[in-house]
Amino acid sequence: MEFGKMGNLLDQDLKNILLITISSIVVIKLISLLFRKPKNAPPGPKGLPIIGHLHLMKKPMHITIHQMAKQYGEIFSLRLGQKPVVVLSSPRAIEECLTKNDVIFAYRNQTVSAKLLNYNCTTIGLASYGDYWRNLRRITAQEIFSQNRIAMFGNIRQEEVRYFLGALLEEYNDAKKPAKVMLRPKFAHLTLNIMMRMIAGKRYYGKDVTDDEAKQFQQVIREMLHFHGVVNLEDYIPAFKFLLFDVKGLKKQMKVLMNKIDSLLQNLVNQHHVRKDGSGQTTNANQDIKKTFMDILLALQDKEPDFLTDQTIKAITLSLLAGGTDTTTSTLEWAMSLLLNNPEAMKKAVEEIDTVVGKDRLLEETDVPKLNYLNNIISETLRLYPPIPLLLPHKSVEDCTLSGYDIPKGTMMMCSLWTIQRDPNLWDEPEKFKPERFDQKDGEGYKLLPFGAGRRACPGANLGKRVVTLALGAMIQGFEFSRIGDEEVDMEQGSGLTMPKANPLEVLFKPRQITVQNFGSQ
Repeated sequence: MEFGKMGNLLDQDLKNILLITISSIVVIKLISLLFRKPKNAPPGPKGLPIIGHLHLMKKPMHITIHQMAKQYGEIFSLRLGQKPVVVLSSPRAIEECLTKNDVIFAYRNQTVSAKLLNYNCTTIGLASYGDYWRNLRRITAQEIFSQNRIAMFGNIRQEEVRYFLGALLEEYNDAKKPAKVMLRPKFAHLTLNIMMRMIAGKRYYGKDVTDDEAKQFQQVIREMLHFHGVVNLEDYIPAFKFLLFDVKGLKKQMKVLMNKIDSLLQNLVNQHHVRKDGSGQTTNANQDIKKTFMDILLALQDKEPDFLTDQTIKAITLSLLAGGTDTTTSTLEWAMSLLLNNPEAMKKAVEEIDTVVGKDRLLEETDVPKLNYLNNIISETLRLYPPIPLLLPHKSVEDCTLSGYDIPKGTMMMCSLWTIQRDPNLWDEPEKFKPERFDQKDGEGYKLLPFGAGRRACPGANLGKRVVTLALGAMIQGFEFSRIGDEEVDMEQGSGLTMPKANPLEVLFKPRQITVQNFGSQ
């Protein structure tokens, strides 16, 4: 019995020695990697063993990177743990990277959260560059984001914006005066309703939406937002995968959430499978649902069954849902904040709408191209507050040179839009809100890149701008918004991939006469 105990103790000691030996080898390897720099590497701050420059990455990260760019120049290098990084903060550097070296940098940095929450990185934004990604891009470009497809769903966007205005008026009528409203959740519900009606023909938010499927969807969205921008140390120090337990149970939580997302999306796919009759065409029997993105993809599935599996369709749907909501919500909130701090711009935009559209009917999407100043407001908002200020990182798959510097294979490339789009050498009074600067087509080339550039640019940019411009224009046409108190709206940026406002925007509001005429007293 005692001998058995002693044997167990020896076994445990051997395991501990083995673990320490392996850990030491890993640490030595990491240190050697840390200091193995290319002979002609871009400049950058001095890093620490093992963690590199992780300790310097303060929140919000885009501001930290911006300060470094001012010190080290338009191209500088970092090491986040074991991962080499190159940061670009000039149009010239980005143009070179995304033209001469476009294919080399067409790959993505695939993180733990990206794998666990995006069907193992098979969504269009995170998929590895190759045949699979090219097929995704072809299908989305031709069948979802083409001009004809976007125009086909214009009635949905218009209906949802009017539904949004009607709900806002009802809230005003029910409120104690002066009426206040927190805009961020309103914008989020609007954009989610627009996307889900285009995807599946369903609205999931609103006073009249009370079914269990909608409640499940709302819960899943809340959990998804919780994981936006989550960083796992395994992404930067791979040895943690072997040496540490799942920190705070994050990976387990992500797996549970992904099961919920998959169940929800599979249910939508199944519902639309059922709606297909024997000829393979979508039928609307017993449902007031027109053709949706899901119907389009399932029709294509009959022609390309090997590629367009149910899982690929779910991955495309998840891309549309994740990429088309958070960014739109944050852009609308920043745009309204800027207008409240610049009342003359607000007044000018309203006067333009009243002149072009008139004072008797509500703004329609076909009016948007005629509203030059309103479009300038959106461009200026995207310049000052880009939805993803560091863009989604790229990754090099070969050694290459960039502006004379040696960039090794496996380097993560980040673009500091915050620096470029506020550079005084590129923009007149860059910190000032000046929509009229775009009357001179300022921002051409690589000066303004809110949706990225090159082959990995956002394919839904046109759709996103349509939604933002229509929604903002309809809001300021239909309601008068003002600040709560005399102080300007706080423009502090929060942390996260899509750079939300640190403090959600709350405003005073009241309907203009055109809203009362079109919706009645409700």
